[in-house]
Amino acid sequence: MRKKPVKEALDGKAAACYCSLAIRGDQQTEERTMYVITGITGQVGGVVGRALLAAKKLVRAVVRNADKGREWSERGCEVALATIEDAASLTAAFKGAEAVFILVPPIFDPQPEFPEARAIGAALRSALDAARPGRVVYLSTIGAQASQPNLLSQHSIIEKAISTLPMPLTVLRPGWFMENCGWDVAPARERGVIPSFLQPLDKPVPMVATADIGKVAAEILQEQWSGQRVVELEGPKRVTPNDVGATFARLLEKPVRMEVVPRESWEALFRSQGMKNPLPRIRMLDGFNEGWITFEQGEAGTRKGNTTLESVLKELM
Repeated sequence: MRKKPVKEALDGKAAACYCSLAIRGDQQTEERTMYVITGITGQVGGVVGRALLAAKKLVRAVVRNADKGREWSERGCEVALATIEDAASLTAAFKGAEAVFILVPPIFDPQPEFPEARAIGAALRSALDAARPGRVVYLSTIGAQASQPNLLSQHSIIEKAISTLPMPLTVLRPGWFMENCGWDVAPARERGVIPSFLQPLDKPVPMVATADIGKVAAEILQEQWSGQRVVELEGPKRVTPNDVGATFARLLEKPVRMEVVPRESWEALFRSQGMKNPLPRIRMLDGFNEGWITFEQGEAGTRKGNTTLESVLKELM
């Protein structure tokens, strides 16, 4: 079967926008007024896209298929089709960009040695090197500097792959997503008991809302800087698992408590849920619990968001 070129799959307004961009490519490269957003259909990327549009910036939405791009085309964005593993389509999407925001879709059950992340890193490096955008913001994670292999090492690999590029680069490393508590809504409501892999239950964890991540990413994209830098981001205060339970109890107006999931049960549990290679996830949880997945610059060196855990849980409920 013949593989469809990226432009062929676009139709309507999206196609017109992309073709218009291609025609005036040299001018666009010179003016560098376009902000390119990958992952724009997700929570964080959506916040970035809406913030830039509100700031009257030109936005190019990078999506995997035309249907997902239609909403953003209607909002006034140019739309480009690309996949995060394909250097050619990414190069076309990044061409002429003032700034590029890169969000890599999460891989929760990677193969040993993380070949998926290595392929993505190579594709991103090739595309950025060819397109030469004005600056880049890469959404990474807390603990990407950790030496012990774990699920978050995928970001370490990608960070390293793009770190030798000549354009200004900001690596944004947020803490644990507050939205991960979405898994806790049903057990809190139904049983009043929430299983916790984060332990001990009174250990504060750097958490942050996706709204704050997107807001800060949009702000950084509009900044001017030189060289490479790391920005670490967390919420207004650190959160213990017991805080999560207490917040649910307050919102549900019923008793809710956290319950430790024994470490020795994790592998069998994760495999029963369909994971083929649970070790990276286990080691990530170990890293948070043992303290070696942390912010490189410490709590005093982090940027702070404003969104509280309570407001996130209200939205999730």
